[in-house]
Amino acid sequence: MRAVWLREFGGPEVLVPGTAPDPAPGPGQVLVDVAHANITFVETMFRATGFGPFDAELPLIPGNGVGGTITELGPGVDPALAGRVVVTATGGTGGYAERVVVDRSAPVPVPPGLALDAAVALMADGRTALMLARAAGLRRGDRVLVEAAAGGVGSLLTQLAAASGATVVAAAGGPAKVAGLRAAGLDLAVDYRQPGWTGRVRDAVGAVDVVFDGVGGPLAREAFDLLDPGGRMLSFGLAGGAWADIPAEAATARGVTLLSPRPGPDELRALTEAALAEGAAGRLRPQIGQRFPLDRAADAHAAIEARQTVGKTLLDVR
Repeated sequence: MRAVWLREFGGPEVLVPGTAPDPAPGPGQVLVDVAHANITFVETMFRATGFGPFDAELPLIPGNGVGGTITELGPGVDPALAGRVVVTATGGTGGYAERVVVDRSAPVPVPPGLALDAAVALMADGRTALMLARAAGLRRGDRVLVEAAAGGVGSLLTQLAAASGATVVAAAGGPAKVAGLRAAGLDLAVDYRQPGWTGRVRDAVGAVDVVFDGVGGPLAREAFDLLDPGGRMLSFGLAGGAWADIPAEAATARGVTLLSPRPGPDELRALTEAALAEGAAGRLRPQIGQRFPLDRAADAHAAIEARQTVGKTLLDVR
């Protein structure tokens, strides 16, 4: 089968198309013919430095989220699973390939009315956005700041915040991304690369009640300083290269709550199912901003690292 290999850490060019043996499902496993593979920012960091939650040795096939059709069953697997269209995590590696083998409990069925590529775009980002929105306890009238609002998770958070009746302040890097956010009809869109961006927020809405931090680093501290007493801050990304470093004592002194939900496997699956259901109902609309064929995985990583992408980036395998 066709696959993309990572044999050394480095720039995007270390992602090299090649072949790999066709996997075969063992007892309790299923084989998924992959149509689309999800790419996350963390995967680009892992490729560059080995940083990340993936416990694996090189060489390997990267990729932790795919969508496709179950075409083969291992011994002991319910025959009814054959032919089912699903999304699934791979366990950390193996997703940039035409076929993957996973435990029979891993795949989540794609509900009727939801396209497979949209399901792949929602699989990780949708469950993350739902988890964060629920943990924040969004209420009508809240003033909500979403950083990295043009990204996969951020764009979904803006939708969830708007649906809750909140005033949504969307922050992104660069005029093109900000223009796209303005076209989406959000209450305010600002460029956090521009000096004085927090002043623009204060002039428009005053302080804020909730910060969804998708950038980290110094910008996260600037966003933290916008919070009113009683505010909530949740971090979901490190597009700036490092997680937010807000001391607990600083939050206590300001009367701000730092929230960091840690769902277990059962809750993660329930969140994934809920995100897909919301997508099928038209209440969550993933933005697939760019797509690349499997053998151009290096180009996809390069585009993400250059901050040239909006929404979700997918690899189209078939």
